[in-house]
Amino acid sequence: MRPGDAAGLHAEHPHPHYNPDPHAHPGLHVIALVEAAKGALAVLAASGLELLGPAPLQHFVQLLIARFQLDPDHGAMAWLANAIGPGSVHLAAAAVFFYGALHLLEAWGLWRAKSWASWLGCVTAAVYLPFDVYALVVHPGWIALAVVAINLVVVWVLGRDLLRRRL
Repeated sequence: MRPGDAAGLHAEHPHPHYNPDPHAHPGLHVIALVEAAKGALAVLAASGLELLGPAPLQHFVQLLIARFQLDPDHGAMAWLANAIGPGSVHLAAAAVFFYGALHLLEAWGLWRAKSWASWLGCVTAAVYLPFDVYALVVHPGWIALAVVAINLVVVWVLGRDLLRRRL
């Protein structure tokens, strides 16, 4: 029993049968690697947005409008071309950077078997599930089915981790 621990249990791992060693949780490590990859890609994308700026993005949208013979003055693509500016690119880059940083933080926590990271991952994966199921119903196929299956596995692994902790 360590000093300050309630009933002899460490606050991070209150259940006596939970192994606090991060190496005892390979499922968390797999999810952590995926989250780290998503986070790194998002941070790279945010950096790319900042480095490119609005001009190449506007040019790309104009190419799409010309290629698909869309109305350059009306419609979603015309709105997008007009909406791209320095402020909107900075805002998009900041949002993508925050998304990436959150995934990197979650990956760090999962790698170290932190309960807050299991909560974060479980809740965020569960939030995506209704949208994934909707996509599967509207656009059935093996990709949509794989996305639903992967998210269900992630929720199950993280939920099982939380139940073992009794949190």
